[in-house]
Amino acid sequence: MIELKDLTKEFKTSKAEVFAVRDVNLTIQNGEVFGIIGFSGAGKSTLVRCINLLERPTSGSVIINGVDLTRLSTKELREARKKIGMIFQQFNLLSQRTVEANIRYPLEIAGVKREAADARVKELLELVDLTDKAKAYPSQLSGGQKQRVAIARALAPEPEIILCDEATSALDPITTSSILDLLKSLNQKLGVTIVVITHEMRVVEQICDRVAVMSAGEIKEEGTVRGVFLNPQSETAKRLIEPSHSDALSTPRANTLRLAFTGDESGAPVISDMTIQCDTMVNILAANTENIGGKAFGQMLIELPEDAASQKKIKDYLDGRGIHYEEGGDA
Repeated sequence: MIELKDLTKEFKTSKAEVFAVRDVNLTIQNGEVFGIIGFSGAGKSTLVRCINLLERPTSGSVIINGVDLTRLSTKELREARKKIGMIFQQFNLLSQRTVEANIRYPLEIAGVKREAADARVKELLELVDLTDKAKAYPSQLSGGQKQRVAIARALAPEPEIILCDEATSALDPITTSSILDLLKSLNQKLGVTIVVITHEMRVVEQICDRVAVMSAGEIKEEGTVRGVFLNPQSETAKRLIEPSHSDALSTPRANTLRLAFTGDESGAPVISDMTIQCDTMVNILAANTENIGGKAFGQMLIELPEDAASQKKIKDYLDGRGIHYEEGGDA
């Protein structure tokens, strides 16, 4: 279990003191996939680097399975870090080493004997589906393949925790989805705890069990992905989750509904079926829905007809389909 208690990280410059992380309290359970989401500059990357003390907190505690890392000696911290793997946005592979040599590297540093290290590398190549690329160099790989190598390298010392710092930001949507599927599969097979740092809600939707929303170095809200997605409380969460409004929508409109699709709904078309069943038309003002794993996720803002009877038909239809909605377009 990861416990962050009153965690603060302050950077001092010649002109000012800047709080990248301020009074963060979080508990992440063993075996969980936990997301930390926010816009650029929110303090997400600094926070995740505090978990393994790549950034030493100014104050507060980082407790992993009952051990406060901030109180360990240099030697003890080095041992503790062996149980914490990290995956970066830019892969950070060694260009002069082959795929198998990149994966073997942390085992060499740990002093693992060659025969045991080779067996572990072979196992990991199969796990990330890269057996045929063992002798290839990073320059010969696609972005997704490079990230798979980075994942295998992080898994080599058999960590209990993997920290992913914007691990899919440099990848296209299809490759991102496959990498997230791989991470979720590894979580289920190995029981490894995964902490995902991202600015993309679709990443959280696809892989995470719970999520914390971060802004200006602080946690603004925390909960299950479904709970935060359906009913965002903070302004940051609303901006991350809800459809982008065009200039034409900058003025609030009456008679609008925000629909939330969580992947639990049936696959039948909603808007087209609703207009037929309710015998009335609606105007789609904004939407950011997408298909993840064959299920619809996202938000849609619709404008209702003026008459109350038609509005009631539409709401009854949505209730019958089990689709979450909120009036006024706001959470």
